[in-house]
Amino acid sequence: MIRILSFLYIAAITLGALAQTTDSVAQPRLRFGNQGIVVMGDSCNVRAMSTFKGGSDCLADYAAVANLYYKHFEGKVNIYCMPIPTAVAVYGADFKADITRSQDKAIASCFASLDKNVKGIELLSTMKAHADEAIYSRTDHHWAPLGAYYAAQQFAAAADVPFKDLSNYDKRYVHDFVGTMYKWSGVKEVKEAPEDFIYYVPKDVDYTTTFIEYTLDKARRNVVKASEPHEGDFFWKYDDGSGMAYCTFMGGDYKLTQVKTSTGNGRRLLILKDSFGNALPGYLFYSFEEIHVVDCRYFTLNLTEYVKEHGVTDILFANNTGHAATARTTKYYRNYLEQ
Repeated sequence: MIRILSFLYIAAITLGALAQTTDSVAQPRLRFGNQGIVVMGDSCNVRAMSTFKGGSDCLADYAAVANLYYKHFEGKVNIYCMPIPTAVAVYGADFKADITRSQDKAIASCFASLDKNVKGIELLSTMKAHADEAIYSRTDHHWAPLGAYYAAQQFAAAADVPFKDLSNYDKRYVHDFVGTMYKWSGVKEVKEAPEDFIYYVPKDVDYTTTFIEYTLDKARRNVVKASEPHEGDFFWKYDDGSGMAYCTFMGGDYKLTQVKTSTGNGRRLLILKDSFGNALPGYLFYSFEEIHVVDCRYFTLNLTEYVKEHGVTDILFANNTGHAATARTTKYYRNYLEQ
């Protein structure tokens, strides 16, 4: 009897140890940096993510703005609403609510609030389906260009415009990229886990990019000066090791951008975005004959007049959920119609 009990005790201890080992493999190590950033994984698999603090209905006003635009343009412009999930919605879906709140519920609430004539572009299921691919940067708060590719593909289908796969693009690299997350979080392991920043440049399509560049005040919030329109490169080249690699697209946010392409289909797109949206236009050169890119924080013109002047046929709201949930973003979009 004693031998049987001893055997059962040893077996229980062994099974407990195995269960702990399995749990430690299934659950990557978590630690927390500055600015509410959570870091998971080890070595080259380290991933740093901003958490989401919005409530389940925090995107309702974002949907209301999209509805307003549809009514404002009297149904003559196609309106699309694409709240972009951040990395924690995909890789931290099992985190407890005290770490990050549900983007699933917030995005679902957004779509439930949309006018039936506004097309919602649901990306969360798409991002989760491609979670084992490099769709979000591990060391930067943005998604990776590949994530934006899948989003652009889904948008093009909703807009009923042509779209070409990645075989029609040149694949380019910036090696040893460490983005914003090391500086923001202060977690040294993020710096020690650089990644490749991979972007895609379209082939066999002609395009010309024109910029109006904005000068900001010292607080970097208000535009104090706008340049004359001038041509430039849509894709900016950065050296290996540069932490600025995400600025590959248009050189960053402080611009009003217009791209004229050789796709002569009469469709002209206006993208209203934050920095996540910067990675989208390059995949749509085969889809629209013109693409206009307006950052939600920097625009000095009247959008009603701008749409009319440039014959815009389609408007896409493309903000990450963090920006889409803020009153500041929706206030800007309302003001742009009247300023």
